[in-house]
Amino acid sequence: MFRTPLKPAPLALALALGFCSLPGHTQSSQGALEIRIEAKPLGQALNDWALQTRMQIIVQPALVAGKQAPAVAGSLSAKQALDRLLADSGLVAVSEGNAVVVKAAPAKPEATLSAVTVTATADVETAFSPVLGYVAKRSSTATKTDTPLSETPQSITVVTRDQMVDQGANTLQEALLYAAGVRADLYGLDSRSDDAHIRGSTAETYIDGLRQTNDYYTSTARPDPYTMERIEVLRGPAAMLYGQGSTAGVLNLVSKRPQAEFQGEVGVQLGNYGRKQLQADVTGPLTADGEWLYRLVAVARRSDTQVDYVGDDRTLLAPSLTWKPNAVTSLTLQGLSQHDRTGSTSQFLPWAGMLTANPNGQIPTSRFIGEPGDLYDTDRNTLGYLFEHQFNDQWKLRQNFRYAENKVDYLTHYANSFSLPGGWYDDPVNQRVIGRYGDHTQTKVHIATIDQHLEGHLQTGVVQHTLLTGLDLTRYRNDKRSGSNYDTIDAYAPVYGLAAPIELGDSVHSSQRQAGIYLQDQMKIAQDWIVVAGLRHDRVTNSVQGTVDERSQATTKRLGLMYLLPNGWSPYLSYSESFTPVAGTNVYGARFKPLRGEQIEAGVKYMPANSSTQFTASVYQLKEKNQSTVDPTRADNTIQVGSTQNKGLELEWKAAVTRDVDAMASYTYTDVDKQLTQTSRNQAKAWGKYRFTLAGIEGLAMGAGVRYLSAFRDGAAPTTPAITLVDAMLSWDQQHWRYALNVNNLTDKVYNTICMSRGDCWYGARRTAVLSATYRF
Repeated sequence: MFRTPLKPAPLALALALGFCSLPGHTQSSQGALEIRIEAKPLGQALNDWALQTRMQIIVQPALVAGKQAPAVAGSLSAKQALDRLLADSGLVAVSEGNAVVVKAAPAKPEATLSAVTVTATADVETAFSPVLGYVAKRSSTATKTDTPLSETPQSITVVTRDQMVDQGANTLQEALLYAAGVRADLYGLDSRSDDAHIRGSTAETYIDGLRQTNDYYTSTARPDPYTMERIEVLRGPAAMLYGQGSTAGVLNLVSKRPQAEFQGEVGVQLGNYGRKQLQADVTGPLTADGEWLYRLVAVARRSDTQVDYVGDDRTLLAPSLTWKPNAVTSLTLQGLSQHDRTGSTSQFLPWAGMLTANPNGQIPTSRFIGEPGDLYDTDRNTLGYLFEHQFNDQWKLRQNFRYAENKVDYLTHYANSFSLPGGWYDDPVNQRVIGRYGDHTQTKVHIATIDQHLEGHLQTGVVQHTLLTGLDLTRYRNDKRSGSNYDTIDAYAPVYGLAAPIELGDSVHSSQRQAGIYLQDQMKIAQDWIVVAGLRHDRVTNSVQGTVDERSQATTKRLGLMYLLPNGWSPYLSYSESFTPVAGTNVYGARFKPLRGEQIEAGVKYMPANSSTQFTASVYQLKEKNQSTVDPTRADNTIQVGSTQNKGLELEWKAAVTRDVDAMASYTYTDVDKQLTQTSRNQAKAWGKYRFTLAGIEGLAMGAGVRYLSAFRDGAAPTTPAITLVDAMLSWDQQHWRYALNVNNLTDKVYNTICMSRGDCWYGARRTAVLSATYRF
């Protein structure tokens, strides 16, 4: 993997450029440090050197273009580490003023870096930049401004690019398996959607701060983690800023963006279930002065799944182009063309045979009771931009826009586990032949979303203000055709090809128009107190063909208070509200009502300024009205329930323990309202990575994780047993190459993620093993 945390100046790449000095952190290049830099392009390796030694270094981009640095690790001085990085590169480092400058080696080499004292520098991370390791320090998801996590009075988890690579995350579900407060796989292995539950409710997904879809999962495509720089999990309501975030919170997927240094990688994956994937990511400048930058991300995959006749094929192309005419203006154009060809791994099979006794034995995890021609095909095409202009030191303007067209063709046959909940309605004695619903739905969605806001920085006495005022607009249209039938099949010895064709009905049109204005003030009082206050007003119009428009409006509020202690501890208290317009209709044609909610959260964070350790503890109580949940009588329908209340506790720790060890752990207690789909009350997760040298071979690493989910019961369903799962990783980084083996569910446990009160159970993912090789240039 590769990254460039810092943007180069027009003529020179300045590593650690423009930082604030930190008193008391001056150091000598001769002092011993624990250095850990993986083999990668030289420009990135020099970035890592600057971050780990906290020294300034300057190099012209042309000097490092196309050069590769070896892995460097161990107890070394800054000089020793830098000499190893530059070995055989034809470059040398010399001291010039308070910085180290990399130059081409002269005919008679100059004296290389000797004992030189430079000013230590602060962290260069931004809310959108790559992160070294697992510990991110800044985010924009909670405030829409680039804010330290330590100064944000709300729970946030950032899944970095390094974490996704180390854990081998190939889906959004997999990327969230170790996120605190998240149940990423409640509905087991699901090839159709990534339905993450946060604090007992379904979270809304955003991409670069703009909502992915306004409707059910059948109106969009699954995002690919390979296109993402980071995933930010905001737990709790976010309607004050987004107007469309549920009480559960927001998943904000931050896309990879063009970088100023040329770098690229090409990778291949081979795995069980016939997985074959090619992927590529190339970025750099189009012009020598860095005014134009580009990035191109591509994925091509052919794969089966653990369920017979269900594939997992994808082709994806994500180009982006940045124009920076000057230091205060930037415009990034973003595109995506994604085409998925799969089916439904979800079979909706009954309790009897999945969890409880059946005279014919347990139903295999590979069982498919649909038809081989069933499909879940999605085509998603998007075009948008990210614009920013800074008027002066106090004010800047941002505008983000995206237009998306999504097409979903969903043909499925699934089990009738509902007429006799958990049983075999069509064969109650022998329990072999099961009724199955046939459903064919074709959906076409158009979404245009724009968000613009003005950010200002002011001072009134001892109070520093970060003001934000903005307007966002959404236009959404859904055209849907569907049809259904019913027949039976032997679930233990299925015979295919007997299903009657499904005729599609007339198209049904629905639309939604939303407008919201918001105002926020982040106040820092005397460097100790943080106050965040916000107000928002939304107006929404829902339309369904042949009916009168439905209009709704709401004003939502947010208030947060935090105290910054000098030792890095920060207790906080927050109150926030949610208002989520829900577009579309249920299967009976009834419109959904807006989701409303409120939450009180109290917690404490430990995030010292110069530490790679983070800890967050929080307790919360949230209330919602009109929350969506599964229909207990019909699997293809969604219903809304009355007032609900969830409460819980979350603990999360992340740290770069040493230069060779990264680790994270979390514990979650969730008490979900009985009206909602239940989940494990207790979740515990831990993951660690260790880098080592063996028999003189550098760049080796191993990782392991464990996930525990307690038993729980959903209504009248049998108890879903507790489960403990183990994941593992081995990797080798050397020169241009990275090789890795990732195995999830190492012991290949067969388990149910949930058995639902309506009658069906869902299998979790069996063991997956993926071998990858990546060439970096």
